[in-house]
Amino acid sequence: MGEVASPAVAGLAAPRGHYSHVATGGGLAFVSGQLPLDASGEPRADLPLGEQAALTLRNVEAALAAAGCGWRDVMKVTVYLAGVEHWPAFDQAYRQVLGDARPARAVVPVPALHYGVLVEVEAVALRPAP
Repeated sequence: MGEVASPAVAGLAAPRGHYSHVATGGGLAFVSGQLPLDASGEPRADLPLGEQAALTLRNVEAALAAAGCGWRDVMKVTVYLAGVEHWPAFDQAYRQVLGDARPARAVVPVPALHYGVLVEVEAVALRPAP
């Protein structure tokens, strides 16, 4: 099964809290909730929802890549949206980024997210065999 590891993620600023962007072990990769933060770690709450979603999904993608995974390896995605009214714009960005990958997904409307952003995404992936 292997040990728990927290690989460094190229292109993402170090987490601001006591967590890793991604943790691996037991053949799985767990991507922590990613926000629409730019490469320097600055929140981009100023962007429209579609652009926040695309940036957030690219951050998830970077964390997956650090674990040796891609979207086709993802089994489950959880999305937190600051308002259910953002669901259509999020879904459009999600379709564009994920393409043919169709992991299980839950979309959870919440009243607010950190830094005033509109979206947060976490994922669980099955790591490909070496």
